[in-house]
Amino acid sequence: MFWDRTPPRPWLKLWSLFWSVFALGGLTLGGMAWARRELAAIDDSLPDPSELLTYARSGTITIKAADGSILQQIGDVTHESLELADTPPQLIEAFLAAEDHRFYDHDGLDYHAIARAAMTNWRARAWLEGGSTLTQQLARMVFLTQEVTLERKLREARLAQEIERSTSKEEILQKYLNLVYLGSGAYGVTDAAWVYFAKSPQELTLPEMALLAGLPAAPSDYSPQTSPELAQQRRNTVLRRMAEVGYISESQANQAIKQPLDLNLRLPKRLEVRLPYFTSYIQQELPNYVSDEEIEKGGLIVETSLDPQLQELAQAVVRQGVAQYGWQEGFTEAALVAIDPRNGEIRALVGGTGFEQSQFNRATQALRQPGSTFKGIIYATAIATGLSPRDVYDDVPYSIAGYQPQNYGGGYAGKVTLQNALAQSINVVAVKLLADIGFEPTLEVARKMGIESELGEVYPLALGAFEVTLLEMTGAYGTLANQGQHYPSRGIRRILAADGTVLFDAQEDIRPQQAIDPDSAAIMTSMLRQVVESGTGRPAQLDRPVAGKTGTSDNSRDLWFIGYVPQLTVGVWLGNDNNAPTYGSSGTAARVWRRFAAQALRDVAVAEFPSLPNLARRTIILQPQPEEPEPRATREPRESGDDWQLTWGDRPLGVPSRSVSQESQESQESQESQEAETRDRALDYGTVEYFRRRYGLDPAPSNPVREQQSSPSRLESDPVLPSKKEIILPEALETVEGHE
Repeated sequence: MFWDRTPPRPWLKLWSLFWSVFALGGLTLGGMAWARRELAAIDDSLPDPSELLTYARSGTITIKAADGSILQQIGDVTHESLELADTPPQLIEAFLAAEDHRFYDHDGLDYHAIARAAMTNWRARAWLEGGSTLTQQLARMVFLTQEVTLERKLREARLAQEIERSTSKEEILQKYLNLVYLGSGAYGVTDAAWVYFAKSPQELTLPEMALLAGLPAAPSDYSPQTSPELAQQRRNTVLRRMAEVGYISESQANQAIKQPLDLNLRLPKRLEVRLPYFTSYIQQELPNYVSDEEIEKGGLIVETSLDPQLQELAQAVVRQGVAQYGWQEGFTEAALVAIDPRNGEIRALVGGTGFEQSQFNRATQALRQPGSTFKGIIYATAIATGLSPRDVYDDVPYSIAGYQPQNYGGGYAGKVTLQNALAQSINVVAVKLLADIGFEPTLEVARKMGIESELGEVYPLALGAFEVTLLEMTGAYGTLANQGQHYPSRGIRRILAADGTVLFDAQEDIRPQQAIDPDSAAIMTSMLRQVVESGTGRPAQLDRPVAGKTGTSDNSRDLWFIGYVPQLTVGVWLGNDNNAPTYGSSGTAARVWRRFAAQALRDVAVAEFPSLPNLARRTIILQPQPEEPEPRATREPRESGDDWQLTWGDRPLGVPSRSVSQESQESQESQESQEAETRDRALDYGTVEYFRRRYGLDPAPSNPVREQQSSPSRLESDPVLPSKKEIILPEALETVEGHE
């Protein structure tokens, strides 16, 4: 019964209450201590808030031209930043109304917004509101991830408060407006104004501002590109919110709500690539100047030497040259490089007729036989060893180490000065020079002049048998234009980190190398001027002194001209990607060169080349290391006055080109040998077997290589197409090595 129960003991209740309070207090104190330790640990692990102002997203790169204009941006980068002073006040108010209207009143955390969001989410049993301030959002964008965890939210809150302590409200707001992702690939309000409306921020209307301000909450869901109805609903919500907080009147809001979206969609400007042949080259070169870690870190600004106007001119000239001459002369591609020889800076670089069709860069990636343009290096070495342009060589049948060079047309000139031998591109003399000066000095000078491709110690080297790039050869001739000093060809001036730290500065980090002495360079320039004035380079003549050299490889597969004035060195290549023969000449490359140079130098003052030094009083530094001589073949004497009949190099002015019928007769007489040689080249061109069999790299006999040149029969101020009856037919290619 109830009366049998033990009476309650008051002291026992008090004792239980005491221990309950003690336990609760202990738990509270323990929780506070734990929370304090956790907050301290979070504070210790927070990044430095000062990094906010120099933040850049990972892997982002901005490439700029010499005039400061943006050529390309790589990664999720803001294309164009906006200063807060230039931002329309109503655009700022739209973002504040949508995201954080108490921005100027809190210390990084808006406790009213947090409480409101918590209540809303509890009632809905779902996550509908976040309550984050602009500062918290910025902290998350820059320093944190998007994961939804308690630890991340605590880090975000603490970091926001630290940012507010060290950074002004104006700096926070400006950084937010330039970094916030607004959908459709747009980062920042300037990019978004372009992507959605093709406008600048200053041109936006109130409804357009409200639409952009509504995007940060859910850029994909509210995108007007994919969900125009949701985007319009969100825009109207922002407009009503602006009226609620007093930024606009109710009538302004209602009037704006009635407006349609009126989009004018565009691709983000950061995805646009100007002048891609050059920018793709810069991307390939970047790892040579900065570490992979710096590239991955992002925010790099690459300042380049490219002149956009020259680049666009070069692109137009390349396309025009192929369109005008290529269909008749059998070539489909071209490349052009322009370098300032005084510092090695690339001013223009075009790697083909169209980057959209082919991203292969024929200026920097294509390895091609330079033909007689390589003679510039052979002669430069010879002059540097003490030879004179007035020295006389015998142009007669000649054989060395089983190799017998031939002049174009098969004729010989007899005694000829080095000056004239270079001007007329005589092959035999070039090979004799190589034998007299030796491989080692020649290869040393070639390396110092910027040739990095592999070169072999075989005599066809003198005729450009080994493949190089157009950029290498143009840089080598730039050495001659710069009085023998070689600057490595480069397109990068400076590389800056996101915080403005200079990672690379070409003026401080790049030093020239004296490849040959200034006197030798001046002599070479004088000799190369004669090439343009009276030799194979006549189509390149301008209204100022020009030095340069033509080049044509076997079967006219490659057509070259590289020329220079003291301020600019320009190289042109014409040919086919599949190494197919052309039926053109290097004179066409010289015409294309002239078309570019005439316009590029239009506003550039005429500069004089260095004067010719005293040939008898030069100081010689480079010593020749001649190869073992062999007995030279003799030749039958020829009658005087028959020079014009010789067909090496270019034809004398006024001599007509050979007709197809004449060529076909010669072709029939030597058809078997020519077909065998052509078939050999077609099968093995560019391979190890090709060089083994063609250039005598083993005891097996090799076929001779003939370097040919040809030039137009007359000079013209404005080149015109030849008549169709002068076109050399493809079936005659077996016997025709070059023609006008």
